[in-house]
Amino acid sequence: MHIQTKYQENSITLSGAISMGTGVMIGAGIFALTGQIAELAGVWFPLSFVAGAAVTGFAAYTYVKMSNAYPSAGGIAMILQKAYGQGAVAAGAAVLMALSMVIAESLVARTFGTYALRPFGLGEDHLLVPVLGVLLIVFAYMVNISGNRSVGAFSLGMALVKIGGISLFGIAALWAGGFSFQPAASAGSPSSLPGFVASIALSILAFKGFTTITNSGAEIVDPHHNVGRAIVVSIAICVVVYLLVAFAVGSSLSLDEIVAAKDYSLARAAEPALGRYGFYFTVLLAVVATASGLLASVFAVSRMLAMLTDMKMIPHSHFGMSGSVREHTLVYTVVAAGVLTAFFDLSRIASLGAFFYLVMDILIHWGVYRSLRRTIGANGGILLVAIVLDASVLTAFGILKLRSDPLVVVIAVAAMVGVFAFERVYLSHWVERPRSQSHTSQS
Repeated sequence: MHIQTKYQENSITLSGAISMGTGVMIGAGIFALTGQIAELAGVWFPLSFVAGAAVTGFAAYTYVKMSNAYPSAGGIAMILQKAYGQGAVAAGAAVLMALSMVIAESLVARTFGTYALRPFGLGEDHLLVPVLGVLLIVFAYMVNISGNRSVGAFSLGMALVKIGGISLFGIAALWAGGFSFQPAASAGSPSSLPGFVASIALSILAFKGFTTITNSGAEIVDPHHNVGRAIVVSIAICVVVYLLVAFAVGSSLSLDEIVAAKDYSLARAAEPALGRYGFYFTVLLAVVATASGLLASVFAVSRMLAMLTDMKMIPHSHFGMSGSVREHTLVYTVVAAGVLTAFFDLSRIASLGAFFYLVMDILIHWGVYRSLRRTIGANGGILLVAIVLDASVLTAFGILKLRSDPLVVVIAVAAMVGVFAFERVYLSHWVERPRSQSHTSQS
């Protein structure tokens, strides 16, 4: 059966693309990861967001240059195929990116459930947390299936509400805390350089939502210019928001309190700083932010999987469903995210996402450096710096997790080996750039 994916050109405006990027980043980053980053980085955890932004900036350079030259609905997959050809390296790395995005969806969904239950005094281990998370995923499916313009309008509205609301929370909490920018340390949670470097892996995960924009390149108005603009603007907005909130949490809570409430640290920080109404306000913000973040992420990953299918890099089955391949991949995306939401906790979800994303990111930079930097006019030095930074953070994070949670490292390595081995069998070669590109041009 012939598979055809439908894309709606010019269906996403510049403001819509920016709202999608910030929606994914703020939804996952500040609500789900602040406490986990503080646990690793110690009292200097706000600076981990700065370091994460710096590493992301070098990484974003590659995506901006490639997206401006080759805007595509398959974004990441397109970059990898042009760098490595239609082989197992490109396909495996693209699948890792898709998996990291699905993992991020489950991370956001569980965060939604955790915050939604805080007013009722129910903890993050309550059975209703995954139930509410799965219900949010179903809602995201319903909005996405209604079309791109519905997604864009919803994302834009939610982005404006949550950026304004979170900024208000940050300023008010800093004011109430006397503008104390550093949480009180404790003997039980000392800061260390290895822990700080490892924390950058999670900070990078908080910024990786900009790839949502890359994956929707063919549907953005004037993509050769607006994809890059949307990436830069969304990262800049998130840097400001993350720092504001990190300092606000630090001015309200001690480090031990932040770590103890790591899955709902913003709600925990709001009550002593702003009172009970501030607590409810922050919970409402978290619900809005995570809902819009999940919505934008589902939109992006389903389209990336559809492009991988069109590029013959992954197998596809309709399983008796009608409609386009994009509608099928939307179903696969929400089912996978729902399973992860039901059975994995926040810490392990975040760790798996960091491993998958950093490995994929290194392969992106190396492939562009090796094969495409002259074609797109990229600076080779910047690409190499991006590789070194990613590798350093990945190494530090891997060593720390081997000591604290070796099982998650085993799961991550086994999953990556399995992905690449499957793609090697499915595609029968690792790299086939010259021949596949020649065949494509002739056909």
